[in-house]
Amino acid sequence: MIMPGLVNGHCHGPMVLFRGLSDDLPLEKWLFEVMFPAEAKWITDETTHLGTLLAASEMLLAGVTCVQDSYFCMNGVARAYQEAGMRAVLGHAVIDFPAPGISDPSRKIKIVGDYVRAWQGVDPLITPALFAHSIYTCSPETLEAAAGLAQDAGCLWFTHLSETRAEVEQVREKYHLSPVRHLEKLGLLKSLSLGAHGVWLDKGELELLAENQVALVHCPESNLKLASGQARVGDWLSCGITAGLGTDGAASNNDLDMIGEIGTAARLAKLTHADPAALSAAQACGMAMNGSARAMGLGEVCGSLLPGYAADLVILDHKAPHLTPSHDPASTLAYQARRSDVRQVLVNGRQVVKDGEILTVDLPEVMAKVREMAQKVAKG
Repeated sequence: MIMPGLVNGHCHGPMVLFRGLSDDLPLEKWLFEVMFPAEAKWITDETTHLGTLLAASEMLLAGVTCVQDSYFCMNGVARAYQEAGMRAVLGHAVIDFPAPGISDPSRKIKIVGDYVRAWQGVDPLITPALFAHSIYTCSPETLEAAAGLAQDAGCLWFTHLSETRAEVEQVREKYHLSPVRHLEKLGLLKSLSLGAHGVWLDKGELELLAENQVALVHCPESNLKLASGQARVGDWLSCGITAGLGTDGAASNNDLDMIGEIGTAARLAKLTHADPAALSAAQACGMAMNGSARAMGLGEVCGSLLPGYAADLVILDHKAPHLTPSHDPASTLAYQARRSDVRQVLVNGRQVVKDGEILTVDLPEVMAKVREMAQKVAKG
């Protein structure tokens, strides 16, 4: 079966370095008590480069040819995707406290601006962008500065949006508005390109996002693992929102398997809406292809097998028992296929996976280095 390369609409690639470090916690506790301290100690341009090489390999082997990745120390991330030969839209994070690569928060906008301008036009596969971490970790001044930088630099900007009930309650307590209404009051919805998660949104907020052409990216497996809630994706689509699909980071998933996300999204929507037609296999596949591509500004570049689109292609083995019989390609991909079925992958016409083996990364060496680092991380 030949299909468009999958597009991971929301990911934190270097977080493969912390895969399995902490499980079974709510987002806030997991983030502030485990992840942020680990990142402060271990994340550098060198380690993000290493982690991203592993993440890119995992995704390419699973048929993902394009990713929207947002994190810190993004020069290392960009170099890794460039070396792996993977298409990537890379948002450098800004946040209101010291973070990896930004020890002085007052310099965050300059540092991110330098990154964006340094990578613009360097490689047709690499698109720099800006990622304001969230409404609860970025002040109004930071959000406004981020949006202003994006406008000045001619790049997109993204954020985590209404991911958990606790986030919404925290923002409402501080600003007397929901995250979406807060962005609207600041005049920033019209420039925001993508909101990740979008779990706790009412119909009025969905209509407002659609009116301002803000895309949403669904991360069902991360939402399930962190008990963040169940996004009402059927309502997104009925409101006309551009909907993408993503894995989130491997520390909260714990893999980067977009074929798995397609199946989870399609099944979970049926449960969430108590409607077997809430999200069809074809719709879920579309979210993981051109939906995610449109969400990150590449809707006319990838995610479709159409004349003029980039040759980002995946070939699946069709002979496996679990793929037999196959009546409909979308149904097969959503409900039968596995990432291990991916055999050949091309990005921009260049073969990067052949017969299930990655060609662009020395994967055994990368895995050995990640295991060595993981032992150090586990010891604290």
